[in-house]
Amino acid sequence: MKKTLILISILIVVAGLTWAGIFYYENLRGAGPALKTPPQDIAKLLPAAPLPAPTPPRPLDDPSDALKLPPGFSISIFAKGLEAPRVLALDPEGTLLVSIPSQGRVVALPDRGGTGMAAEAVTVVSGLKWPHGLAFGPGTEPQLYVAETTEVAMYDYDGEKLTATNKKKIIDLPPGGRHFTRTLHFMSPPPRPRLLIAVGSDCDVCVEKDWRYAKILVGEPDGSNLKTFAAGLRNSVFLTSHPVTGHIWATEMGRDYLGDDLPPDEINLILEGRDYGWPYCYGKRIHDDKFDPQGEKRDFCKETVPSYIDIPAHSAPLGLAFFPEEWPKEYRYHLLVAYHGSWNRSTPTGYKVVRYKLDEAGNVLGEEDFITGWLTPHGALGRPVDILITDDGVIFISDDKAGVIYRMVYNGMKK
Repeated sequence: MKKTLILISILIVVAGLTWAGIFYYENLRGAGPALKTPPQDIAKLLPAAPLPAPTPPRPLDDPSDALKLPPGFSISIFAKGLEAPRVLALDPEGTLLVSIPSQGRVVALPDRGGTGMAAEAVTVVSGLKWPHGLAFGPGTEPQLYVAETTEVAMYDYDGEKLTATNKKKIIDLPPGGRHFTRTLHFMSPPPRPRLLIAVGSDCDVCVEKDWRYAKILVGEPDGSNLKTFAAGLRNSVFLTSHPVTGHIWATEMGRDYLGDDLPPDEINLILEGRDYGWPYCYGKRIHDDKFDPQGEKRDFCKETVPSYIDIPAHSAPLGLAFFPEEWPKEYRYHLLVAYHGSWNRSTPTGYKVVRYKLDEAGNVLGEEDFITGWLTPHGALGRPVDILITDDGVIFISDDKAGVIYRMVYNGMKK
């Protein structure tokens, strides 16, 4: 009897190890770039101050070529030594703010002398629970909105002292779960400024019990009248407004464990009152046969909003930003999207910024890689997160793996 129990135990252990090995091989063998320490410090590979314009010729082995850029651009480190910086925002005076969820704080990065580098990292507010989304309110007095995992609050903001005080909680949100980040965006009027809050799902794929998960919510600037703006969105971490149409565009991360190439990640045009399909469908109204094997929701998928742009699976699209109208015609109204990079794909993908060429109405004319080089044969130097494009030819990009903020300058802006 004892030998039988020992044999059964051995078989259970072997079966468990075999299952774990198969699971790792199918889903996690490409996770190294996302999880391992960067092979080099990118803050040492890129210049710590802007290169002069126009950029002079550099030797082929120049370390500042670590990232590959389009012609006419240069890139430098605006701030370093940050712990996983995420969402970027400019205050009314033009000072860059960034959320640091893992440290529970929001910091300001003032460029006091116009050097193209942050003079210091000033804590604006601290003691928060995974703060992520940032937005400045539409009122005449500067008010900073911060989204923590379980709430949205507004603060009185002082742009000279770089402080946020008099916290006022205006919205309760559900606990973290699978996706703990919450992102904010004020819709451009008309009809009036309303606050959008992106809340990811509590799971990889499931039917949610709390109505607030897997949604983009909407409320008034004071937090009242909270309701669903759009549903069926597994994890639309970032969203923005089109500069001409005012339509809301959002990135969307598809579910895991359907293989290397399914489901596609997405860029969606978010329409009020509509459903985008998760957890029953994805992409161009494709039914998820694995989650719904009986096909009970197959007809439901036909009624959902299809993805506007499909992105290779597991690219993990995050920040997106439109080039303002002040930019030259060859960039005006085009879209940049940060591909954070895969962790559950056998061959890693992403780890780059992609440019979508669009016309004035947002129709897709083409796409191309805009910044590459983070993914190397030895691992990932960084993972781009959020993108902020200014009217005067500067692009800021946060990187939560390298702990830096990049400052990219276009030397072709009209003087």
